[in-house]
Amino acid sequence: MFTFPLVNTCSSLGIGLAGFGTVGSGVWNTLERNGDLITDRTGGEISLHVARILVRDPAKTRAITSEVPAGIFTTEWRALVADPAVAIVVELIGGTTDAFDLVAAALRAKKPVVTGNKTLLAERGGELFALSKEHRTPIHFEAAVAGGIPIIRTVQDSFIGNRIHSFSGIINGTSNFILGRMTEAGLTFEAALAEAQSLGYAEADPTLDVNGWDAAHKAILLATLAYGFPIDPAAIHVSGIQQVRQADIAFANNLGYVIKLLAVIREHPDRAVEIRIQPSFIAKSHILASVHGVFNAVAVHGDAIGEALFFGRGAGQDPTASSVVADLVEAARSLRQVDGHRGFLPYCESGKFLPVGDTSTAYYVRFDVTDRPGVIAEIARVLADHRIGISGTHSPVNPSNPDAEFVDMIFLLHTCPFGKLQCALAQIETLDCVNSTPVVFRIEALA
Repeated sequence: MFTFPLVNTCSSLGIGLAGFGTVGSGVWNTLERNGDLITDRTGGEISLHVARILVRDPAKTRAITSEVPAGIFTTEWRALVADPAVAIVVELIGGTTDAFDLVAAALRAKKPVVTGNKTLLAERGGELFALSKEHRTPIHFEAAVAGGIPIIRTVQDSFIGNRIHSFSGIINGTSNFILGRMTEAGLTFEAALAEAQSLGYAEADPTLDVNGWDAAHKAILLATLAYGFPIDPAAIHVSGIQQVRQADIAFANNLGYVIKLLAVIREHPDRAVEIRIQPSFIAKSHILASVHGVFNAVAVHGDAIGEALFFGRGAGQDPTASSVVADLVEAARSLRQVDGHRGFLPYCESGKFLPVGDTSTAYYVRFDVTDRPGVIAEIARVLADHRIGISGTHSPVNPSNPDAEFVDMIFLLHTCPFGKLQCALAQIETLDCVNSTPVVFRIEALA
């Protein structure tokens, strides 16, 4: 058991806040607004104050509800970590270089770390968790997954006696908003993305949101928690929403589905773990289909708890700040009490992945083809050669150009291993009638 020295419970613990943007300002506002409430709810055990703030520009105007003393600002992260008034370090600067150096230095200084940086933990978490173990100092990261939803602490603590069979979730609010606007308002992907950016739901560079990697980093953290071994990002399958068109959304709607960017994490009977993120057809009757806007939802299936659903805002100043402050209280308790290491550490050196080629679902495949007799037969012949069943075909007509030379041809395919489908599609792509790489969405059969 890891232990920490007792500290006088009458004193206030100083926080080093690295980053004072949207979330950092929200943490300041929350502590100013509810600091006394936190102290009361912890029986006078926890009192927190911001002792140091790392910024690039101290003069920049920020959305804060009370004035910050100018003397606590610094532009040097080493000064923040080394400050004896700082007992807990909060990393909110993002990225994987300076953020890594800052977190590593804090752990070496035996100062607990709170971070919302899913990219850092997904890509370099193995190194940081090793430092955490070596220096017996915890890393807390509730804010790194699903904003204000307490999914990390639930998996760590409430589900500690469960074998987690699966997670299925919508864990990127930006993509969910974009797909929602495409569905509800008939917008193109480009128009929906522009609207998301104008409302502040998408960054100026939205790449990680729309290509699926923001969700993938979160899925890596959930899988690492549930199954205990470090996850190599190269081992998971990630596909984004950039290729979703109105034709796909309309077709899904006609079949009784909606399209969502879905994260699937599943442990198989042989303990192999499947992790994939991709746009998927989800039945309108499933509860995840009703998750709208920038909201997130995670369905968890455990052997003891059965099914549980977690729903809430996946991003934004206040929800994310709420998770950071909850972790601050947890980190403060680790310093106040001799009750062991409360942060997460992987408990297995390695695990087993299920190759994405071995994962199976039904599929929706859209082909861009030259409109001529025999196209369906040519594609169907290749699919038959690979023993892939066809449940339906459709070629929607563009009313504005009914005589177009190039059209979309849609195939609905029976459940088969993804690797088998990839082999068939690679052969189909070489056909003279096929003009570009086929677009594939999975049709999920969620419980």
